[in-house]
Amino acid sequence: MTGSLFDEPTFDPPNRPEAPLAERLRPKSLGEVVGLDDLLGEGRFLRTAIETDRIPSMIFWGPPGSGKTTLARIIARTTQARFVPFSATSTSIKDIKVLMEEARKLRQGRAVKTIVFIDEIHRFNKAQQDAFLSYVEAGDITLIGATTENPSFEVNSALLSRCKVVVLPPLEREQVMTILRRAVTDPAVQKFGIEVTEDALDFMAATSAGDARQGLTSLQLVVETARAEDNPVDAAKVQTILQRRSLMYDKGGEEHYNIISALHKSIRNGDADAAIYWLVRMLEGGEDPLYIARRLVRAASEDVGNADPQALILAVAVKEATHFIGMPEAGVALAQLATYLAAAPKSNAVYVGYSEAVHEVRRGDNPPVPLHIRNAPTRLMQELGYGRGYQYAHDFEEQTAAMECLPESLAGRRFYEPKGLGLEREIKERLDKMRSARREASGERKKS
Repeated sequence: MTGSLFDEPTFDPPNRPEAPLAERLRPKSLGEVVGLDDLLGEGRFLRTAIETDRIPSMIFWGPPGSGKTTLARIIARTTQARFVPFSATSTSIKDIKVLMEEARKLRQGRAVKTIVFIDEIHRFNKAQQDAFLSYVEAGDITLIGATTENPSFEVNSALLSRCKVVVLPPLEREQVMTILRRAVTDPAVQKFGIEVTEDALDFMAATSAGDARQGLTSLQLVVETARAEDNPVDAAKVQTILQRRSLMYDKGGEEHYNIISALHKSIRNGDADAAIYWLVRMLEGGEDPLYIARRLVRAASEDVGNADPQALILAVAVKEATHFIGMPEAGVALAQLATYLAAAPKSNAVYVGYSEAVHEVRRGDNPPVPLHIRNAPTRLMQELGYGRGYQYAHDFEEQTAAMECLPESLAGRRFYEPKGLGLEREIKERLDKMRSARREASGERKKS
């Protein structure tokens, strides 16, 4: 790289003996990368782009430890372009503009290409991202961003449309195992004289949630803290040393929404086993139990509804219990609610009816309330006909009168169509009976 304020020689540091194990073992070539076969296999887009040094603007999107920074370093090692890395957490718009102008002049004056790598690009605000746009569009720079967040939400649409999104999946359990098996032969691990059994490696791979860095960090922690009497270290001893499984759950990120969606849809599908699993995933990941309780209250109305009105009563009770006793005790109450909702008869009729009414109201053509069901607290209102013709439902055998309560333009419109499940079957029968009574009474009135 040519000299500039943004040069960072430590982006690809040498393997120092004191470096963390995950840093020491970071792949230095495409051949050393484990996983990502769909991206880096022979003839695949990304492999070809790197090998031919024809790197397009890209956004690497993937969970922690999936290889985003590793790929950037391999590109830095192989490209003939000027490679400028920096972090979104420590760069101002002024710095960006200086860099962009420098890249533009080098391209126009000496035909030098510049690749800009931005780690954690989702941390850039809109103004910072906009500062790159015209330079990417003009070809003055090739932009490579790395993010753990969904770029659809975190990267400006104009900038995103000029970049290819490369999705890096979490590593498979066996792929993490391959990395760990390779790691135990490293001098940095062997110097401690600790033998790690295959089932111990499997436990670390299973609890890494597809994060190679997490798996290697666990291995390093184990060999550095294990005692001589622990040798050899098996899965049970690893669990004791690590104390707690590592869970992939970002309370503020996409995984938060993915798992709450999984919980809600499992309940809707009547799958109590999946519901309790996703619930525990959220709680063990540190989610606010009251957030979960609020979402379960929503599910009680949206998906169970009048098929079992008791569900909403229980949901509110569990919300109060969660607030009252807190975690970890509240976890059992939440599990009781989640499994009850999963087993309950389901009806979204209220939800559908509410949505249709909202749509109707928001269209803007909202006719006035019919005169006969308006309140008439003053003489003027009475003289204007407010309340005239109103019929008191309790005076009729079926507890309904032959009068239209919707505006004339909406007469007969059905917003709520109950289903024949659970208690809603009885509600449907009662509503049908009252609708029939109104039709009959209305017909008789017209004849007379």
